Amino acid sequence: MLGNGVVGILSESVNKWERRVPLTPSHCARLLHSGREKTGIARIIVQPSTKRIHHDSLYEDVGCEISDDLSECGLILGIKQPKLDMILPDRAYAFFSHTHKAQKENMPLLDKILAERASLYDYELIVGDHGKRLLAFGKYAGRAGIIDFLRGLGQRYLSLGYSTPFLSLGASYMYPSLAAAKAAVISVGEEIASQGLPSGICPLVFVFTGSGNVSLGAQEIFKLLPHTFVEPSRLPELFGKGRNLNSPVRTSKRVFQVYGCVVTSQDMVEHKDPSKTFDKADYYAHPEHYNPVFHEKIAPYATAVVNCMYWEKRFPRLLSTHQVQDLMRKGCPLVGVSDITCDIGGSIEFVNQTTSIDLPFFRYDPLTDSYHHDIEGNGIICSAVDILPTEFAKEASQHFGDILSKFVGCLASTADITKLPPHLKRACIAHRGALTSLFEYIPRMRNSDTEDISDNLANGQSNKKYSVLVSLSGHLFDQFLINEALDIIEAAGGSFHLVKCQVGQSTSAMSYSELEVGAEDRDVLDQIIDSLTSIANPSENHGIVSQEMNKISLKVGKLQETGVKKEFDTKKRTSVLILGAGRVCQPAAELLASIGSSSSRQWYKTWLETDFDEQNDVHVIVASLYLKDAEEVEVVVSLLPSSCHVVVANVCIELKKHLVTASYVDNSMSMLDEKAKSAGITILGEMGLDPGIDHMMAMKMINQAHVRKGKIKSFTSYCGGLPSPAAANNPLAYKFSWNPAGAIRAGRNPATYKSQDETVHVNGDGLYDSAVRFRIPELPAFALECLPNRNSLTYGELYGIGHEASTIFRGTLRYEGFSEIMGTLARIGLFDANAHPLLEHGSRPTFRAFLCELLEINTDATGRALVGEKEINEWIVKLGHCKERRTAVKAAKTIMFLGLHEQTEIPVSCQSAFAVTCHRMEERLAYSSTEQDMVLLHHEVEVDFPDSQQTEHHSATLLEFGKAKNGKMISAMALTVGVPVAIGALLLLVNKITTRGLLRPIEPEVYVPALDILQAYGIKLTEKTE
Repeated sequence: MLGNGVVGILSESVNKWERRVPLTPSHCARLLHSGREKTGIARIIVQPSTKRIHHDSLYEDVGCEISDDLSECGLILGIKQPKLDMILPDRAYAFFSHTHKAQKENMPLLDKILAERASLYDYELIVGDHGKRLLAFGKYAGRAGIIDFLRGLGQRYLSLGYSTPFLSLGASYMYPSLAAAKAAVISVGEEIASQGLPSGICPLVFVFTGSGNVSLGAQEIFKLLPHTFVEPSRLPELFGKGRNLNSPVRTSKRVFQVYGCVVTSQDMVEHKDPSKTFDKADYYAHPEHYNPVFHEKIAPYATAVVNCMYWEKRFPRLLSTHQVQDLMRKGCPLVGVSDITCDIGGSIEFVNQTTSIDLPFFRYDPLTDSYHHDIEGNGIICSAVDILPTEFAKEASQHFGDILSKFVGCLASTADITKLPPHLKRACIAHRGALTSLFEYIPRMRNSDTEDISDNLANGQSNKKYSVLVSLSGHLFDQFLINEALDIIEAAGGSFHLVKCQVGQSTSAMSYSELEVGAEDRDVLDQIIDSLTSIANPSENHGIVSQEMNKISLKVGKLQETGVKKEFDTKKRTSVLILGAGRVCQPAAELLASIGSSSSRQWYKTWLETDFDEQNDVHVIVASLYLKDAEEVEVVVSLLPSSCHVVVANVCIELKKHLVTASYVDNSMSMLDEKAKSAGITILGEMGLDPGIDHMMAMKMINQAHVRKGKIKSFTSYCGGLPSPAAANNPLAYKFSWNPAGAIRAGRNPATYKSQDETVHVNGDGLYDSAVRFRIPELPAFALECLPNRNSLTYGELYGIGHEASTIFRGTLRYEGFSEIMGTLARIGLFDANAHPLLEHGSRPTFRAFLCELLEINTDATGRALVGEKEINEWIVKLGHCKERRTAVKAAKTIMFLGLHEQTEIPVSCQSAFAVTCHRMEERLAYSSTEQDMVLLHHEVEVDFPDSQQTEHHSATLLEFGKAKNGKMISAMALTVGVPVAIGALLLLVNKITTRGLLRPIEPEVYVPALDILQAYGIKLTEKTE
């Protein structure tokens, strides 16, 4: 029966006012007359209805069949849920089911679908490539709701003794079309503009909550009246300074306009701590930290509240019953509430009942706390109709059918859902009596008492000793990650309750779930959060070029232990895709995700001089290995290994998306310059710390000198990632936050630099021996040394000073003594990367035996060697690995600290001395969870000026330490790499960077704003001139 090409249209049975249809006669005509070969539809059978917006005869005229019997239909369409006895076995149904969030009231319907082996497609889950729902009626609800309210407002004012133009309006359903209804509103507006409104009821202030489709639809109608929109902060000015609301001014003067005010969450609450400003992400995470202020700052000036916003019980109410009672005693001008969201007992507490299209209002009297079904007495009129779009049934049906008709044939002619397009396949909740894999979470969610937990959250209570509200977003359902998340919680002995669930149904659409996760033990809760974070941050070793990349398509915003991720709102949103999920990812994602919140407003608005944050949120997609995700973003940030960048860059060129990396620009990337220009994109490389901030600081100093006609005499640059002094608690005074192999190899690289016009070459084997003592006068406590860093001469060319500077040097900073120890370890052979014979055989030697082999220490008669610090010291000197005994002592202490003398077997994975050393360093030289690292970057530039006898000495220094956040340490290295790369993406988003092609941060359009943002964001740079 499925896929037979026969479509049925249900007679709506839930509400007498439901007159909408999924397909109009004109849609049916096109589908039938175009032929089954083209549309996939052979017949359309329409159940008879005498209340449908389009008469049965109109369907008959275009070739539809009229029959109560839909048993021949493989696909049956409706708008609202049908009665349970209308569900036929082995059929496919499509309607708004309201079941995918495991809504209790609709579970009997889902059970019936499953019992009858039927299939279910939910319109709400059909999402386009842009990530937005294709089938929705939000604007029609807003349009109908505000027209009905204006009509009621006219009647209410008449009962209060005022005649207004609103009296001439009819209800929305009374007009033959939306255009006719708009014409009527325009007529009312013309009368207001010419005749005015009575001053005794003015100013008339309409407060719209939220800025989504519902609010936009309501505002669309409101704007047909002569109007002025005012900011929430300016509402008091409308009433005049010092005016007592209890004493309205009654004059013969008329007022010729109405006022509108759009408020969002930042206007409704304020932080309990006066020193803190509103932050939306923090508000969603900790609503208990905020006090409601709508009743103090907005409601006292509102004539009407048009409620269009989503609300949950854990948030403060917009207006409580007690607050409105207090307001009315003080003479608040509030006349009515239009609760278009129909949120009963929700954000407006005294709206405790729904109303109907034919009886759209009730009256609430706050002074007596009583409800009345008329609009004649004291109090506030309230409207809460839950089926508003059907009042414009013709236009709403046309809008709906225009979209549905594009793919209904595919649904009707396909029996195998695997052959459906992704956006339809993902909208299938059940197929042939079984939940599809995407929705296998529903039974588990049914065990979650969402109503009870919402009450608990509202009261700040949980049924577990420790609980946390966690937000998971990304491809939770199509990649089965929601099940994995729930498995983690249950396996650890925790509990979960569903608070919110929004399912995205395309390769680019995010799904979003809020779970209250609880445990009796704090350590267990921490373990759960860490495990959930591991889903959000898969291993960065999975390259995007791998054939495995389609197995992981997780797009997750930050998991916050104490709350939820910043919720999506209706601001214009731009998107950034971050590839890779290592330590650098978190600071980058946090900076970008903060755009649009009040926490970013100060630094962001100051330095970019744009209103971007008022209009946009940045949607950050992280931990993604699915390159197709790049299609829906503006900028891609690659934090993957540099070998992957060419693959990513070519995809970005193909898709015309900007790319930012923190890695060095190599030849393969340089060759993409012309392709990037042709594609109209920017590839911004070397946007990290070193390279990155070092470029920016250098070019600022150099260009400032050149502007003043100066000549660069000397340029020296020093950079190092080090443990903080407190964490430098081992003989090397060094630790690794990543695999030490790279750092060790870097110590074997040759180096070239220029000193006093003489080019100096240092062989890789002698690099450690070339280290020199180094001090920064402004930081006298740091005893440092410096090693030359690769080829410094290329920077002379890059910075445009190769022809003028007699000294060009770039060095790596370490604590003093590091290089002499590392040089000694190298001479012992501990950094030899060649396979060692002792490690190639099946039996594994101990670390001690291997060390004895390297130091040529003889064993005693028992075959054992006496190895201690003294013996190691003596053999190092004896073998000539260092000239000074003092250095040998330090090297011996380091070997002992690393455990290279221990009687434990070397792992099979270690086949060389280099691998053995890396293994031990990774174990013994790692940061603890509470230890800080440190980044130190220092430039010195000497400048000669033509009119001066003296050389100017310029210096610039960056000193940054790791920061503890939410109980975890964010390394300084991650901050100083992640923040600049995010700034690069941000500058591209706001078009501050207009140059196309391959780019480094050596151009003023990059480094000038980037350095300013770095400073404003809290990464301090100090400059000095002598």
